[in-house]
Amino acid sequence: MTEGLADDLRIEGVDDIYAELIEAHRGLDAEQSLRFDARLILLLINQIGDQRIVREAIRAAREAEPPS
Repeated sequence: MTEGLADDLRIEGVDDIYAELIEAHRGLDAEQSLRFDARLILLLINQIGDQRIVREAIRAAREAEPPS
Protein backbone atom coordinates (compact mmCIF):
# COMPACT_ATOMS: atom_id res chain seq x y z
CA MET A 1 0.00 0.00 0.00
CA THR A 2 1.36 3.43 -0.89
CA GLU A 3 1.40 6.19 1.64
CA GLY A 4 -0.38 9.47 0.99
CA LEU A 5 0.29 12.92 2.32
CA ALA A 6 1.09 12.77 6.04
CA ASP A 7 -1.39 14.51 8.29
CA ASP A 8 0.55 13.91 11.50
CA LEU A 9 3.42 16.01 12.87
CA ARG A 10 6.62 14.26 11.77
CA ILE A 11 9.28 16.64 13.04
CA GLU A 12 10.44 17.53 16.52
CA GLY A 13 11.32 21.09 17.39
CA VAL A 14 8.85 22.54 14.91
CA ASP A 15 8.94 25.90 16.71
CA ASP A 16 12.73 26.02 16.30
CA ILE A 17 12.46 25.22 12.59
CA TYR A 18 9.81 27.92 12.19
CA ALA A 19 12.09 30.42 13.96
CA GLU A 20 14.95 29.48 11.59
CA LEU A 21 12.67 29.99 8.61
CA ILE A 22 11.65 33.43 9.86
CA GLU A 23 15.29 34.31 10.57
CA ALA A 24 16.29 33.23 7.05
CA HIS A 25 13.96 35.96 5.71
CA ARG A 26 15.47 38.68 7.90
CA GLY A 27 16.94 41.47 5.79
CA LEU A 28 15.35 40.25 2.55
CA ASP A 29 13.03 42.49 0.59
CA ALA A 30 9.72 41.07 -0.67
CA GLU A 31 11.16 39.86 -3.99
CA GLN A 32 14.22 38.25 -2.36
CA SER A 33 11.92 36.57 0.16
CA LEU A 34 9.75 35.10 -2.62
CA ARG A 35 12.85 33.83 -4.44
CA PHE A 36 14.15 32.28 -1.21
CA ASP A 37 10.81 30.54 -0.65
CA ALA A 38 10.82 29.23 -4.22
CA ARG A 39 14.35 27.82 -3.84
CA LEU A 40 13.45 26.21 -0.52
CA ILE A 41 10.28 24.68 -1.96
CA LEU A 42 12.18 23.22 -4.91
CA LEU A 43 14.82 21.75 -2.58
CA LEU A 44 12.14 20.17 -0.41
CA ILE A 45 10.22 18.83 -3.42
CA ASN A 46 13.41 17.12 -4.54
CA GLN A 47 13.82 15.59 -1.08
CA ILE A 48 10.25 14.26 -1.14
CA GLY A 49 10.95 12.68 -4.50
CA ASP A 50 7.39 11.54 -5.18
CA GLN A 51 5.33 13.56 -7.67
CA ARG A 52 2.06 12.15 -6.35
CA ILE A 53 2.81 13.33 -2.80
CA VAL A 54 3.97 16.74 -4.05
CA ARG A 55 0.79 17.18 -6.10
CA GLU A 56 -1.33 16.15 -3.12
CA ALA A 57 0.51 18.71 -0.96
CA ILE A 58 -0.05 21.43 -3.57
CA ARG A 59 -3.78 20.66 -3.65
CA ALA A 60 -3.99 20.61 0.16
CA ALA A 61 -2.17 23.93 0.46
CA ARG A 62 -4.38 25.52 -2.19
CA GLU A 63 -7.57 24.26 -0.57
CA ALA A 64 -6.44 25.67 2.80
CA GLU A 65 -6.33 29.19 1.29
CA PRO A 66 -9.72 30.91 1.53
CA PRO A 67 -10.84 32.54 -1.73
CA SER A 68 -10.34 36.29 -1.88
